[in-house]
Amino acid sequence: MTATDPALTALAQGWCALSLLHGKIEAHVERALQSGHGLSVREYSLLDVLSRQHNGPGGHLQMKQVADAVVLSQSATTRLVTRLEDRGLLTRYLCDTDRRGIYTDVTDAGLALLDQARPTNDTALRTALDEAAENPELAPLVRAVEGLKVPV
Repeated sequence: MTATDPALTALAQGWCALSLLHGKIEAHVERALQSGHGLSVREYSLLDVLSRQHNGPGGHLQMKQVADAVVLSQSATTRLVTRLEDRGLLTRYLCDTDRRGIYTDVTDAGLALLDQARPTNDTALRTALDEAAENPELAPLVRAVEGLKVPV
């Protein structure tokens, strides 16, 4: 195949459209979360992921799992956890059964902020998707996102 292969060109255009949709949504949600709650999209995502943990077997995520869930490197995730811990929104402690393991939990203050920020996130996401759906290049991607069935 060559660089001018129509299939590759279509694939590249599709990837660019997906990247554009992601960027538009993230920027819109970022502005809403920052102005309303002093949170970045990554901070919100981290709080959200960690708030879904539970006590018991398999209930807590390892830092690699957290990093994968928020799509960051482990070092960037650690820096993000540290920032939120410094703000009193997260706490870290050693695993009872494996002293090398470190768990991270959302504090009551973090849960309260997350509860306040969730409607802002949801509204900003809906608004960004509605705006993107007006663009003929992005509309099929918006429909695909809206049609996703994610297990709860």
